Amino acid sequence: MILVSNLKKEYNGVPVVDIPMLNVEKGVRFGIVGNNGAGKTTFFRILLDLVSPTTGEINIKGQNVRGNDEWKRYVGSFLDEGFLISYLTPDEYFSFIGKLHGYGAEDQKIFLSPFEEFFNGEIIGTKKYIRDLSKGNLKKVGIVAALVSQPEVVVLDEPFENLDPTSQIRLKEIIVREYKARNTTFLISSHDLNHVTEICNRIVLMEKGKVIRDMNGGQQALIELDAYFNI
Repeated sequence: MILVSNLKKEYNGVPVVDIPMLNVEKGVRFGIVGNNGAGKTTFFRILLDLVSPTTGEINIKGQNVRGNDEWKRYVGSFLDEGFLISYLTPDEYFSFIGKLHGYGAEDQKIFLSPFEEFFNGEIIGTKKYIRDLSKGNLKKVGIVAALVSQPEVVVLDEPFENLDPTSQIRLKEIIVREYKARNTTFLISSHDLNHVTEICNRIVLMEKGKVIRDMNGGQQALIELDAYFNI
């Protein structure tokens, strides 16, 4: 599904991403963990063609993401608030994104209905501008907007950050229960080891731009990662 080959990104001669080879299969919930500066977000930005690599490439379904728009039809993503349109309300934003993908008003309503509990009555119909939402609600809008196109691949950077505990649980249920049946591939970076090991069935640990461990998710991964970060 996703193939990384000889990928390197350098700033002033210093490598921040250095991944010779990495393959992510379809339907995998793929977690990336590491301390600040490990290269997680830079890797995602290269994957989404927001940053050009120094060398190497990333292919999605056999297509190089660099300078090619075809892959954007089946990839959804949310990295930060820059992905949102701050002067719209959430309703207007979802309508705008929906229309890009051929949604009518009824289609949009049907799409948003499974997220009512996740939104907790604080987003749809509130008439607040996106710029006035809390950090947690901004995150919710961005995550759900990334799913509008019914993508085959979803890329989320720190999706649990700023969410309250109830919303974190609901997000995990959405990712695992709602999208497992669709065989959706998720790439998720997170500092929260508990969440990422619980929902991801494959996890890589990055340090200084390199993948230094590649493991299955679950309790054993949590034990190994706890031991690693407590050194």
